[in-house]
Amino acid sequence: MTKAELIEKMANDAGISKVAAGKALDSFMDGVKGALKKKDGKVTLVGFGSFVKTRRKARKGRNPQTGEEIKIKAANVVKFRAGKKLKDVL
Repeated sequence: MTKAELIEKMANDAGISKVAAGKALDSFMDGVKGALKKKDGKVTLVGFGSFVKTRRKARKGRNPQTGEEIKIKAANVVKFRAGKKLKDVL
């Protein structure tokens, strides 16, 4: 599902315009981004799941074309853990 398809579904389900649904989705995404930027970033949607920011350590990897060893820098990554209701649907 694309962002446009999600906006259309939200608009139909809520009985609002696509513009209003788009603004609501953008606001939601901005809120999630803002919460995850914080030091212990976490967003929990009960029944749906949680977005959690974690730190990935620096590590060594290989260039698949040359086989040369390279260093991969440490990075912050976002993980999603599905909630019980979402797991039950799947």
